Amino acid sequence: MAVTDLGLMTVPLAIFAGAIRVSTPFLFVSLGECLTEKSGRINLGLEGTLVFGAMSGYATAYATGWPWLGVLVAGLAGSVFGMIHGIICKLPKVNDVAIGIAMMMFGTGIAFFLGKPFIQPQAPHLPAIDFGFWTSIPQLRVALEINPLFFVGIAVAIAMWWAFKNTRAGLIIRMTGDSAATAKAMGYSVDLVRFLATTAGGFLAGVGGSFLSLYYPGAWNEGLSSGQGLMAVALVIFSRWNPLACFGAALLFGGAGAIGPALQSIGISQGYYFYNAAPYILTLLIMIASVSPKRSLRGAPGELSITK
Repeated sequence: MAVTDLGLMTVPLAIFAGAIRVSTPFLFVSLGECLTEKSGRINLGLEGTLVFGAMSGYATAYATGWPWLGVLVAGLAGSVFGMIHGIICKLPKVNDVAIGIAMMMFGTGIAFFLGKPFIQPQAPHLPAIDFGFWTSIPQLRVALEINPLFFVGIAVAIAMWWAFKNTRAGLIIRMTGDSAATAKAMGYSVDLVRFLATTAGGFLAGVGGSFLSLYYPGAWNEGLSSGQGLMAVALVIFSRWNPLACFGAALLFGGAGAIGPALQSIGISQGYYFYNAAPYILTLLIMIASVSPKRSLRGAPGELSITK
């Protein structure tokens, strides 16, 4: 079979491959935000966490030559940002939304400042699993190269969904998010639960950032995230705070983001920037469709500031 036999099949194939690659950071950040919000706290600072995770992971991989160590460091850096957010939000009369915005600006600012020396150097990339070993068609082989972090994200989504329904820890997180008074009456520390959930959510966001810099697009620069951390918040609302639905929504957003490059692969360049705006347009449409008073907050934890 010749390469040219693919014809227009190149487009859906490119969208499939792009959906997997583009969706992976969305998946990790949305799962981190889902976990945080399930405990009753909003963390809008995950955009800054994502960017700083991308920078710290890239810098670590460049300095050590070990990209997987970069992923771990990115996750730990994200945990630190989550811890800072959690500590500040424990203070009286502090608004978690305002703190999140401040942490977003702090994270992106310090990442840009510390990351300037790493814009030009090339760090080793994360390896991919070659599921297209059976074919000689270049496009198909590239489409079937999937990074292990994608499968890790799926496993985390399934584990989180199961844990919320079947484990004591999951029940405590949900109870804290739905009714702080009930959690206190049961003898649990609301601040501690939310602190741990925010820290774990930051770790996932940091890992998502490392995917951006160490695999796709695979470089560090100041415009790397393109607002994916903020879009993940909309994704969580769209998913009704369900980790499994976060996976499906991440694929949807990833597919939207892959439309432009897919059309460009067959020579359609007119309106390229419009197609690149597809994820942002999709975010806007989802938020418009979700503002119904009857549906917008269905499934939302009762302690979230947006529900009060």
